[in-house]
Order: sequence, then C-alpha cells, then structure tokens
Amino acid sequence: MAQQKKAVALISGGLDSMLAAKTIMEQGIQVEGLNFFTGFCVEGHTHAIRQKEGVRPKRNNALWVAEQLGIKLHIVDVIEEYKTVLINPKHGYGANLNPCLDCKIFMVNKAGQWLKENNFDFIITGEVIGQRPMSQRKQTMPIIARESGADDVLLRPLCAKNLPETLPEREGWVDRSKLHGFSGRSRKPQMELAQRFGFDDYAQPAGGCCFLTDAAYSSKLVDLWQNRGHKNYELDDVMLLKVGRHIRPKAHFKLIVSREEGEDRFLQGYKNDFISLFCTSHNGPLTLIDGTPNAEDLTLAGQITARYGQGRGAEQVDLRVRFPDGREKTLQVKPLTPEQMPKEWFV
Repeated sequence: MAQQKKAVALISGGLDSMLAAKTIMEQGIQVEGLNFFTGFCVEGHTHAIRQKEGVRPKRNNALWVAEQLGIKLHIVDVIEEYKTVLINPKHGYGANLNPCLDCKIFMVNKAGQWLKENNFDFIITGEVIGQRPMSQRKQTMPIIARESGADDVLLRPLCAKNLPETLPEREGWVDRSKLHGFSGRSRKPQMELAQRFGFDDYAQPAGGCCFLTDAAYSSKLVDLWQNRGHKNYELDDVMLLKVGRHIRPKAHFKLIVSREEGEDRFLQGYKNDFISLFCTSHNGPLTLIDGTPNAEDLTLAGQITARYGQGRGAEQVDLRVRFPDGREKTLQVKPLTPEQMPKEWFV
C-alpha cells in the first residue's frame, strides 16, 4: 500500500486556514498545523488581560481551530527572526506597518524548513486570490511560492483551481477536482463551505489576527521607534503597546495609563522596570512612565494620571510615585482638564 501523504497547514486561527486544512483532510491526507508567534498576534494574552466580558469565550483561536479539526498544532516562537521582516521588509508595508507579503514569504519559508525536518510532503495555506490587497493577489501568489523556496509544494486549497497545478496535484496525492476556486473579498463561499463541513462557530471571517494592520497600534510603534532613535524592539515593548492609553507630553517620556482593572493588574508586573504612579486619595489608574522624566515632568505625569481617576474634579489628588529601585515619593497635584491636554499628546 502507498504510504499516506502528510501536509503541514499554516493555522492562523481564522476561518480560511481551518477550511483549507479540512479540505485536504477530507482527501485522506494526514495534516498537522503550524502557528508562528511573532509577538504581534491579536490572539492569546490580549483577551486574558481585559476585564470586560465579551459574548465570545476568551480563547486562542489557533488552538481552538486545531481542536475542532482534531489535529496536532505546533506553535513556533519566531519573535527574534521576525524583527528583520518588520524592520526592513523587501516588499514594503501595507496601509499601516503590516509587511504582509514579506510576512507570508517568511512563514511559508519557515513551514518549508519544518516540512523537511519532519519528513512531510507539502504545505497548505488558506490564501484566497483577491482577498487581501497586498499579499493575496494573483500576481503575488507566485512571488510567495518562489521567494519562500516552497515552489510547487505549496498548495492553496481554497483557490487552487485558479492557479497552476502544484506537485501534490500532478502526483495525484490530492484530487484537484475536490479543491476550490474561490476568489475576491466576498466571504460567502467560505461560510457556505463551513456550513457543509459542520462548522458553526469560528473567528469573525473578516477579522485580522495581527496588530500591525491596526492604525492605532502602528502609530504607537512608530512613536516608539522615532523617540528611541532606532527600530529595534523587545517583546515587552510589543506587549505594552497593546495596553492602556499612551500619552507623550514631551519627547523624552511617555505615559502608559491603564483603562480598567485587567490592564491595571497587567501593568503591575512592570513596576520594577518603570517609574509608576497611582492615586492614594481617590480611586484611579496605574500609570507607567517610559523615559527619563525630571521632577517637573513627574508632577505633570501626576496631573495626567489624576485626570483619569475619580478625583478628576478635585482641587487636589494625592499620588505615590514608585521608582524601579524601590524608592517612593508622594505628590499632591491638581488634575488637568481635557482642555489642558492637547490631542498631539495622544499617541
């Protein structure tokens, strides 16, 4: 008997990658999933930080998809390697700081390396021609295959009928007639296919899974790079950009002000790395200061912090300032009014 062929699927946690994997599994192929953690993923910790309860359960959708499919999922940390992709993308950025084409090339290349190391036969992705303006166009599909080194071991089950045959199709490992010819931005074909497969719960079809596509997040990252004078970053930087209000009243320091209890608890974990402020006379947020503030700056930071607490209308608010070395000092400030906070301060 012929040995069962094996495919590795890029699993983002979205509907498309779930459908692509299921389409191939239906043909008797053994499928395992790969999920690459860049640090910019929307999934995971962000859901857990927020106190607010949503309608949907808090979950990592990539893990949830693997569970629904009944496949093994390998989560691979690529934070350090991904820096080159983000800082200097060969094919440039999308509407924000999303290097989508370079990102896809990078991930398919990593999948190709994993494939060889684990004796798998081909790669599958959930790409659909015309769905994404930067990375999922007919002219970019061969670029991804070529520059990733995957060439024709890369199969896109959802739009395969609109593309040249790949090795798995030519060799008869998969039946091309059972693949799909989806194209364009409409998600109706995918939702109909999900219904046929019996999937009635999945991530929002049009939702992104990367913070770099978000204009507000990208603005914060640009601000970080500009004020540090270089484009390098660490995981803690990535995490903190996702949390709180970011306010830069002066070039040499920035405030991160928690917006609710979940964020407050998260920021507590960084109090040994940053100067922190919190109100003692009224309920209020925890604030971290990133930078090198002087005494005058600390007073201003206290006034801003007080603005977001229950003492915002008081004549005086008491705060405690804690330094990373454990030293503390107290401040008495008059909260700023909204009119005293220029919109240019908000990152």
